[in-house]
Amino acid sequence: MAFEVFDKRSAPMKGAPSVTVQRKGIVSINAPAHKLIDGARVVELLFDPGRRVMALRPAEPSTRTYELRAPSKSGQTLVSATAFMQAYDIDTSVSRRYEPFEEDGMLCIDFNSDFTEVRGNRRPKTNEGDDAGQPSLT
Repeated sequence: MAFEVFDKRSAPMKGAPSVTVQRKGIVSINAPAHKLIDGARVVELLFDPGRRVMALRPAEPSTRTYELRAPSKSGQTLVSATAFMQAYDIDTSVSRRYEPFEEDGMLCIDFNSDFTEVRGNRRPKTNEGDDAGQPSLT
């Protein structure tokens, strides 16, 4: 097993807003970013193709809106935006974390801005037993 260098950019600063576009198009919003839209539970998804900016705008429930999942214990809330990502040809082959910004009461993500590639902390399952893939201690 080889050592890897810790990249502090891969861990968001506590209290800093962040939005992660996960593989397959799930959007994960941390608590500080969710506060930028006053903890909205229902949003419209908007896109500015000229700037390549996605926006989540608080809205009343309708056939055009998306309901955000209730925040988890860690404060993360999710919205499934798979069709949105496909419609606007946004790459979701890897998870990417962005620093969002607020504009006109909307939570915005600039897909041209810097991002951090996010890798999960779960190991792939194997069929070789419970401790497969674990280093030997003998």
